[in-house]
Amino acid sequence: MGPRTSLTLGEGMHGIAENAFINVKGRSFTVTAEIEVPAAGANGVILAQAGRFGGWSLYTKAGRVHHVYNFGGLERTTVSSPQALVPGRHTVRYEFAYDGGAPGSGGISRLFVDGQKVGEVRVPRTVPFVFSADEGVDVGMDGETPVTEDYAQGNNRFTGRILKVTIDVPPPAARN
Repeated sequence: MGPRTSLTLGEGMHGIAENAFINVKGRSFTVTAEIEVPAAGANGVILAQAGRFGGWSLYTKAGRVHHVYNFGGLERTTVSSPQALVPGRHTVRYEFAYDGGAPGSGGISRLFVDGQKVGEVRVPRTVPFVFSADEGVDVGMDGETPVTEDYAQGNNRFTGRILKVTIDVPPPAARN
């Protein structure tokens, strides 16, 4: 991705290789998803990278928004919204503020819905180099092994509509 600091993805993009996706390891980053929740509510994955043995996922379950960070299949850290999304259009934003320092350092996970912070949790450590050699990034599903046991393998497609998902990292001079 070179010096690129932003990448916008659309619903249905699956299997994006790690080296064809903005590198979010060892830095702060933001994921912003524009979604529509149907009258029946929304469940499923909005965006996931990698799988059971390391990665992260932004998803809904019982209408509530969650982000899970999976450190090598050993430790999962989840931040969740306290309430379910009402039907209609929403902006879901996840922010990771990296501590900086040695590879694999931790940071703060923050979750926002429609501009309001709905959750915050500390991620004690992060995957320093590679999430997975064979599991990529998926929009609207987690196509291989699931990042979390909170949803099933092969049955985690987002039941709402994803208008777009944008991943942003700071420019090189501002990176931590």
